[in-house]
Amino acid sequence: MTDLHLHFDRAAGRMSGQVAAGLRAAIRGGRLAAGSRLPSSRDLARDLGVSRGVVVAAYEQLLAEGFLVARRGDGTRVGPMAATQNPLPESRPGRDRRPARDAPPVSYDLRPGVPDLAAFPRERWSSSIRAALRALQYDELGYPDPAGAPVLRAELAGQLGRVRAAHVTPERVVVTQGVAHGLAIVVRLLAEDGHRRLAVEDPASVHQVPLLEEAGVELVRVPVDGQGVDVTALDRTGARAVLVTPAHQYPTGVVLSARRRAELVSWARAVDGIVIEDDYDAEFRYDREPVGCLQGIAPDRVVLTGSVSKSLAPALRLGWVVAPRPLAERVRAYRAGTDLGGPVIEQHALAELIASGSYDRHLRVMRRQYRLRRDALVEAVRAHLPGCRVHGVSAGLHVYVELPVGMREQSVVEAAGRMGVAVDGAGPLWWGPAPSAALVLGYAALSPARLARAMALVGSAVTPGSDG
Repeated sequence: MTDLHLHFDRAAGRMSGQVAAGLRAAIRGGRLAAGSRLPSSRDLARDLGVSRGVVVAAYEQLLAEGFLVARRGDGTRVGPMAATQNPLPESRPGRDRRPARDAPPVSYDLRPGVPDLAAFPRERWSSSIRAALRALQYDELGYPDPAGAPVLRAELAGQLGRVRAAHVTPERVVVTQGVAHGLAIVVRLLAEDGHRRLAVEDPASVHQVPLLEEAGVELVRVPVDGQGVDVTALDRTGARAVLVTPAHQYPTGVVLSARRRAELVSWARAVDGIVIEDDYDAEFRYDREPVGCLQGIAPDRVVLTGSVSKSLAPALRLGWVVAPRPLAERVRAYRAGTDLGGPVIEQHALAELIASGSYDRHLRVMRRQYRLRRDALVEAVRAHLPGCRVHGVSAGLHVYVELPVGMREQSVVEAAGRMGVAVDGAGPLWWGPAPSAALVLGYAALSPARLARAMALVGSAVTPGSDG
């Protein structure tokens, strides 16, 4: 591609480095904008009169640095984080002139919370949408049942009973716009009933805290140990409602033990309380048999929440609440008085996806892929960050990596960022000081090879046993 104006000196050698430097300068200077598609390595090599290996090596270097991104079927493009580095314009009188803070480009995103969005079954979803449109009666395009489309509630009841061992009928199911939506409604209704204090696990997701507090409750933290939430400590809080993640505690990955499950149900019955079960990623288990949901053993005391955000995509905004019949009716009434229910066509499409067996097939495929990625990440962590302890590997889409003594969490996060690897430290997830430095690493969105390269970069920037 001669119009790139890549200048190099053949006599100087290191041709791949010169090609990489030329492309890097073109991106920084704005001649190659974010999203611009580059020629194939073979075409560029032919235009420049060099071997294809030279261009491949240059592309790989810029991929590692985050200047380029490559996706199967889409070729090689300038990365979305690439920014020009032109001098700032002269400031006007009276205007503050400060240099912009350029965040390092993210080449490898290991932050948890998002599945492999590229694996979303677009064709099958399109077919389900078309099937839903063919089957929908005209009167079903009016204002929907605030509890959700009856056909989806029936399919969800069957799916949850079959896969999660839930004790559920369609009348107990209310379709929501994700787990957060369902939690906000349930907690608000519990607050109206006098549950002014809600216990949450420590550690726990920070993203749920604002919506829970907005619902009008005081949050109290309950420690989590190797068996899950400490029910004795929960009893001391005086709360009569608790939010837990028993199948795969977030973020530690601990599975609530059988003894603690029994203790938690006994506690709820003794205090006339309620347990809210966030079943956020229970579809993905690898090294052990799936653990049935807590709701299945105490449907009168447990509210089960879930969604397709991890199994399909967060953008669908499709979730559910399974509650005791009186509470389910109140959730339905709340939706009737606030948002009049959710999108109908998408609900019918999800019902068709489940009924046809396509949803289960998709989960089986993704379970195999995620297991390979988990194995690659765990192996890479042990190879490049020796001395780390990896927890929560049996399920989910993330692992909890406890760092060796002497390795500072924030130093690792910052060092990783400088290498183009985005990782989350565990410290902010704890109410008080964390017992040890740790990382929460998501592995769903990257291939095994990219996960290995990401951890190699982190390992090259961090020395175990030092402060980073």
